[in-house]
Formats: sequence, structure tokens, C-alpha cells
Amino acid sequence: MTTHNIAQQSKTAELVELDKQHFLHPATNPKAMVDNGPAIIFAEGKGVTVTSTEGKVYIDGMSMLWNVNLGHGNQELAEAGHQQLSTLACTSQFKGFSNEPAIRLAEKLASLAPGDLNSVFYTSGGSESNDTAIKLARFYWELKGKTTKRKFIALNNAYHGVTVAAQTATGIPAFHNFSGSGIDGVIRATAYLLDSERGEKDAPGYEHSIRAAIEREGADTIAGIIIEPVQGAGGVNIPPEGYLEAVRNLCDEFGILFLADEVICGFGRTGKMFGVDNWNVVPDMMSIAKGLTSGYSQLGGVMLNDDIKETIAGYDAVVPHGFTYSGHPTACAIGLKNLEIIERDHIVEHAKSMEVELKKGLRYLEEKHSIVTNCRAIGLLAAFELYEDPASGKLFDSTVFPANTVVDACFERQLIVRALGGHNQIIALAPPLIINKEEIAQMIQILDEAITAFKETLN
Repeated sequence: MTTHNIAQQSKTAELVELDKQHFLHPATNPKAMVDNGPAIIFAEGKGVTVTSTEGKVYIDGMSMLWNVNLGHGNQELAEAGHQQLSTLACTSQFKGFSNEPAIRLAEKLASLAPGDLNSVFYTSGGSESNDTAIKLARFYWELKGKTTKRKFIALNNAYHGVTVAAQTATGIPAFHNFSGSGIDGVIRATAYLLDSERGEKDAPGYEHSIRAAIEREGADTIAGIIIEPVQGAGGVNIPPEGYLEAVRNLCDEFGILFLADEVICGFGRTGKMFGVDNWNVVPDMMSIAKGLTSGYSQLGGVMLNDDIKETIAGYDAVVPHGFTYSGHPTACAIGLKNLEIIERDHIVEHAKSMEVELKKGLRYLEEKHSIVTNCRAIGLLAAFELYEDPASGKLFDSTVFPANTVVDACFERQLIVRALGGHNQIIALAPPLIINKEEIAQMIQILDEAITAFKETLN
């Protein structure tokens, strides 16, 4: 072992102990962290790969948290941040203060967003964006004199973040029930009941539909419907054709705001600039974050249509909402450069072309392994499932944890992917949008080996 390797091991060991003592991790088992320390300490990233402090190189099959769309180590984004930090790092946007990067980015976002989504309220990330969308929707209806319109309909299996309002809208029990936190007025509906949303009252499951919820609660009490174009953490669930259009029509029929959560789907992830663009649907409000800066700085926002913007603009007092880093100039400068690269390098089109390669790989896994089923992808947002017997719909026993086992086997082989699903049956994939055909083939090969290793444990 070289002197360099010994030094690296020593440094890693030191960091592990410091982490265990002082770092409370998000969305992590705290006891396991204290017992075992971090699974990996990242030291470097380049393209679709990241390197640990121990020198191991991993394919980042999840773009970290669905957000590093342009990959790691992009020097143009780093330089954009450096230039702005060197010029004007941070300003307040309270009391009407502003800065050029925030203004220019707002203009650019308006040019990219569908329909008349021409204004943005900046946040620091996705949870804040959805929280803000809920608040602004209620505020809008108050200004319209419809103060009873305060409730929101959110879908089961949806994930909208972890602020109190966003976490209430989240339909994954482990998040929704955390510490009993929540706001009033969130109603749950079952996703993808297309016929029900179109008005067929004898359709199966109608009583659990959005339309039925509106009828029960009364449209005059519903402020908005919040929906991910494609559900992310809930399982990479792609809606059936016509579903988003049906929800849009419902909102128009009953005078309810359509809130699109584009935090994961936005900026090319689905092979379109925004997820709703796959179905030509224009929401009234649109939450953005993640791919807005490709994770190179903390930035989010809520896009507003002209009616909402003009209504709020008529309020002649201070709006009591905002964040220290709303419109942060450095984050906005990075966001501007990020969007420039996405357009210049045809990243959205590339993601759509790589969807074809990813689907080929998933079909290969399904054909080779009888336990692989329900393969799906839209752009570079994909998933497949592991069933003991797909033909009969039989899941693995609850003690088996198939997705976790395969994800761990992938990690051992230096690929990072993610386990999802209430039965631990879903494996999600969301690599950086710059990934190429050869790198996708590497991912599929490792998944193939990991599934094979899992099957061997069943014998």
C-alpha cells in the first residue's frame, strides 16, 4: 500500500468518526449512522461519476437527488458562480431591492415556461417552492374575495417536500406522519383514475378520485390541486395519456388552481423542458428547483400565471412571505448559465434520445430476469420493479427487501441507484442528462450483475 493510500484511509477514518459525532443526516437512519458511519464520503465528481475519499469511482445513477442534470464538475457553472461571488455574492430582495442575475433569470424562465407563466417567486429549493405555491394560492383567493377556498387536493404516493405544508401534501406515509406535523385542509385522492376524472361516476374507484373529492368538499372550498407530472419518490409513476389534461379540465370546470410540482421533472429530465410539456398542459402555478441550477447552487421558485401575478401585484401592503436567499444573485447567475448550456448543447433533446437506450437496457433486464417487471422511462427518469411472480402479481415476502438488496449490490459494484415503493419493490434511475450510450450500458451491466446476485440469495 502506497503512502498516499495510507494517508487517504487515515483521512477517511477521521471523517467517519467526526461525521458520527457531529452530523445528523437528512432522510437517514440515525442509529445506523452512529453505529456504522457514512456509507460513502464524496470527494470529487466529473461527468456522470463521483469519487469517494477512498478513491473509488461510482456511476451516479440518480444525479444525486434527481438534480445534477448537467453532471458533476462542470467548469462553466463553477466559473459563473465564481464570477458572481467575486462581483456581488449576496443581496437582499426584501423592500424592493433587486439584482441583475435575478431579473435576467426571471425573464429567461418566463420565455421557457409554458403558456402565460411569466413571473417567478424565488425560493431556495423544492420544499420551499411547494410551500410557497400553497401559500400564494390561498393568498390569491383571499384577494379575489373567495376566502373559503383554502383546501388542497394532493395525490397518494406524491412527494412534495418536507416543510410543514409541503410535507402535508406529500402522500407517502413515512413523510406525512413525521412528528404529527401538518396543515389543515389537505385532501387525498388516488392517482390516475382517468375515467373518474372525466366524469364517469360508475368508473371503478370513483369515490377516491379528485372529482369525487371536489364534489364532497365543494369547489368553493378548494384552492388548488397539486400534482407532479411524473411522480418521483412515490415510484416514478408516469400518468396515463389524457390524465393531466383531464385534471386541467377539472380545474377549469370548477374554478380551481392547477399547481404543477416540476421540482424533479423540470429542465429536461423527462425529455421535454418541463414535464407538463409532454402533455401540452399549462398549469396556473409551477414549482421549480433541482435542475434549475443542476444542483450547483440552492435555488428554486414558483412560476405564476399572469392573472395570479396581476392579482397579487394589486395588493397595497407588504407580503409577509419570503426567504433570505430568494433571488440570491450567485444562485441566479449559476441558473442562467445552466439554462444557457441546456439550450446551447441541446441537452433536452439528448435526454430524449438517451431514453431510447435506457428503455433498451430495461427490456434486456426484463427478458433476462423473470423477477423484473413494470419497466418504464420518460426521458432519463426511469424505474423497474422486482416481483417474486410478475405474472400473478405476487410480491416478495416483506422480510426480503428486494429493492434494497439490489441497490446495495449495485453500490458494491460502484453504481448509485435508489430503492422506492411501499413494498420495497421499485428501483429508480435518473442519471445526469449528459450520460452517453456507453455509460448507460455500464449501468445496465451492473444492474444485471446485482439482480443475478440477489436471485442467488433466494436459493
